[in-house]
Amino acid sequence: MEAFATQLLLAILAGAVLNLTPCVLPAIPVKLRMITAAVGAGAGARWGAAAAVLAGTWTFFGGLALAAGGAAWNWGELFQSPTVRLGLALVLVVLGVMSMAGRGFRPPQRLYALGGRGYAEPYLAGLLAALLSTPCTGPFLGGVLAFAVTRPPGHVMAIFLAIGLGLALPYLLLLASPGLLARLPRGGPWSRRVHQALGLVLLAGGAFFAAPDLPAAGVPLLWGALALTASTWALWVLWQGPDMKARAVPVVCAALLAPLVPVAMDRGGGPGSPDTLAWRPFSEAALATAAHQDRPVLVEFTADWCITCKVLERTVYRHPRILAAARETDLVTLRVDLTATAPAFQARLLDWGGAGIPFAVVLDRGGTVVKRLPDMFPRETLEAAIRAAHG
Repeated sequence: MEAFATQLLLAILAGAVLNLTPCVLPAIPVKLRMITAAVGAGAGARWGAAAAVLAGTWTFFGGLALAAGGAAWNWGELFQSPTVRLGLALVLVVLGVMSMAGRGFRPPQRLYALGGRGYAEPYLAGLLAALLSTPCTGPFLGGVLAFAVTRPPGHVMAIFLAIGLGLALPYLLLLASPGLLARLPRGGPWSRRVHQALGLVLLAGGAFFAAPDLPAAGVPLLWGALALTASTWALWVLWQGPDMKARAVPVVCAALLAPLVPVAMDRGGGPGSPDTLAWRPFSEAALATAAHQDRPVLVEFTADWCITCKVLERTVYRHPRILAAARETDLVTLRVDLTATAPAFQARLLDWGGAGIPFAVVLDRGGTVVKRLPDMFPRETLEAAIRAAHG
């Protein structure tokens, strides 16, 4: 029981850290609007909004726990469905267009009536954030999920709800603290430009989740259209203002978000590319060949819808020290693509101790696991594992 209590605390911490992962980025505009709407509200309204956020988060994570227990789903497996990806992309695009138009997120009035005081918006904000969190795992989450799959259904439900509590916790604390809400800046022309900029973030999220299901030739056109939209909006704001604060918004946004553009568009390199590992598609035959050749192996589990995987591929796997270690150890690099449903690959993920992606494993020259690498990990950890596997 002590181990279970520890895992619950780690689950709350893992859920809170999920707010810092790139996956949850498209949900931030909706949450910010919900929180700014609570500025100046009474204690009852704020606590009601906090409860609605938690209810939305728990609705999704409770359903995910039932699926994990009854249907044996893994973390993020929901996003292997093209219907889910395209449906989420459509929702994000609609929300993005509404934000760009200055309308914000307005649920139907019938939903407001159900909430009595307008709690539909925070409920849907919590639900959307929970949904967006599942393509990626963050620090601590891999271990928590690996522990959960070995427990009875009641424990699985408790762990998933604890993850949801952690995900909602920063917003619950903010809504429960009048002093913090009072420090939020009041609206003005600049805040309308911020909402429009956050609409671009929502559009980018929609483009990212739609890209895996588009023809290869259509992906550059999709990102080109988004870049044209963002450039046109930035030039229009610089021209229209109406003041310097408003004109500064596109400049600040460009500086903050520009590094994410190549990550979102990245589709990974292949053999022969000088700045990337020589990835080959994973197969059991390729694994056996590497063992027969007495070579260490790095296996990466990834998917086109996993933003954190893209960040790892650009910041860790392409690091010069990793490329040098791979050359010096004659490393075999195999990539497992979980973009679509692949039961055999999912079984391999579980067999090696993974519970979600990103996940990697380093095998020595005899095929024995040297290092499991769940979640995000530093370059130094991977480099040390590669050299240990060789020697």
